[in-house]
Amino acid sequence: MRTLIRDVRVFDGERIVPRADVLIAGDRIGEPDAAPDAPVDVEVDGTGKTLLPGLIDAHTHAFDGDLAEALAFGVTTELDLNNLPPILAAQRRLAAERDDVADIRSSSMIATAPRGHPTQIMTPDVLRALGTDSTLDTVADAGEARAFVEARLAEGADYLKIAIDDGGASGTSLPALSPALAAVLVEAGHAAGLKVVAHTVTAREALVALDAGVDGLAHLYSDVPPERAAETAALIAAYGAFVISTITYIEAVTGDPGGAELLRDARVAARMSEQSKATFTREFAGIPMYSDGVVNASHAAVALLRAGVPVLAGTDATPFGPVHGAGLHHELLLLTEAGLTGEEALAAATSAPARHFGLPDRGRIAPGLRADLLLVDGDPAADITATRAIAGVWRAGARQD
Repeated sequence: MRTLIRDVRVFDGERIVPRADVLIAGDRIGEPDAAPDAPVDVEVDGTGKTLLPGLIDAHTHAFDGDLAEALAFGVTTELDLNNLPPILAAQRRLAAERDDVADIRSSSMIATAPRGHPTQIMTPDVLRALGTDSTLDTVADAGEARAFVEARLAEGADYLKIAIDDGGASGTSLPALSPALAAVLVEAGHAAGLKVVAHTVTAREALVALDAGVDGLAHLYSDVPPERAAETAALIAAYGAFVISTITYIEAVTGDPGGAELLRDARVAARMSEQSKATFTREFAGIPMYSDGVVNASHAAVALLRAGVPVLAGTDATPFGPVHGAGLHHELLLLTEAGLTGEEALAAATSAPARHFGLPDRGRIAPGLRADLLLVDGDPAADITATRAIAGVWRAGARQD
């Protein structure tokens, strides 16, 4: 199948190209001028539209139905950051066998101390709701740390995630990995060829993780006031790591109703499942965070980017909220409200996660790359909410209904 999208504005993963023709040849992006006389099966008029790489959510937790919901909103790849092996295996099979769900990469289980985060929220009721009785492995010493990494490798983990969270942000006290044990996990992960991402929620915890050698942070820190944002960003920049945004998650757990704007947007509500809509009535009472966390994280995002730190767009989507798919469009809005340009926000959801998570076949629009594409009405570089005006989604060259 050859599809030609004519006269379309293109965001290529880094910048806007005002007008171009883009060829989809099988599951790849082709070169329209390479064989100008070759027949085309379908032509799409791109006038007034923008073609983007398929979006990549850099922080999710995928369960039944989530990958289909993601793809409906043009999120063609989810980067799962903590899951249970039986559930993950099912999601991997789904993504491998079907083209109507998003692709997935995963860390499998998160490495945490006994009784550490997130064991406190993975209660028997939650596990039953997720359809499993599996529990998290935990790490108490160096031997267990190395065994943990070996177990994740056996499960096919694409990267490793560790938790350094003492519960202080949520007003509790939780056991946390020691700096020495975190360093053992990072060393073992790197020796196995895995990048390592750390769950942290404060700047102090972030620096502990970075000192241990992690490659990225799974959340923006939410405890640094705006007047210290530049100073803290300069410290983080010295480590050469990336940071995943998840302002949507911080907003949700602080009780901010901002995410509900998705339900008021007809472009979004028409595509969203009833299951996802129901999550907006859920309270995250068990995971409190700094009341000014959204403001602090928003200033941190801009300060980090200006300091040269790659910021990747992620939502921390779960079956309980934030929502898969639509949540990333809300995250893009929050990033631009924080001060990122439209192009910077779009790059944070396309080329940046592809680059830093080792996915060279996606996240950009260029000949030879995987044809994961999102076509929208309007210009999202000028109005980021135009990403919600979806006119077409392709996953590995297969157009979605």
